[in-house]
Amino acid sequence: MDRYQFKADGERIHLAVEGSTGGTTLGLHMAADVINRGQRVLWASAEMPDPARFSQLFQHLSLVESSRFHAMNFGGRFDRAIDALLDAATSLPSVGLVVMDDWCPSSGRVPADKLNDVGRLADDCPGNITLLLISKGSVDASGTSKDAIVARAETSMKSKGFSTWRLWRGKNSHQRVLAVDDSETTLTIDDSGFVS
Repeated sequence: MDRYQFKADGERIHLAVEGSTGGTTLGLHMAADVINRGQRVLWASAEMPDPARFSQLFQHLSLVESSRFHAMNFGGRFDRAIDALLDAATSLPSVGLVVMDDWCPSSGRVPADKLNDVGRLADDCPGNITLLLISKGSVDASGTSKDAIVARAETSMKSKGFSTWRLWRGKNSHQRVLAVDDSETTLTIDDSGFVS
């Protein structure tokens, strides 16, 4: 099995995940790939990634390469975190990826002010930098959706330039399904990230 290569150069991506299926792992996997190409990663979340998982996904990178991973906590004002990300994205050289993990509440409506702030991030971040926003998706209780996971605020996010990716559990404990547009890819999650 080969390490999966996510194709996302300069895209704006909203990843909706089934709870505890590997959304953070997908973000770290992409981050390691971007760093391996010689670029920097800006990572923002309310909680930092699990250190053991981080070590697993970055084990193939040197200490110098790993130093191109810049993490910040947005536990305070979200709009200020967006300002800090934009400042770093435009002032640091070679930024290739900006990740916001668990950027909104895990259930219910996404607050309008947060949607406005991520719209500003999408508009003002240089177009060559990939943006990845990871949030918990929901299950369609009405049964009208064909999707296993529904992205919250999908219409609003699309209007701000974000494409929707979905990630959910597959047929066994290590299998995941990634849906991008109308295409579904079955992947396996392991210590190194995602493999196909």
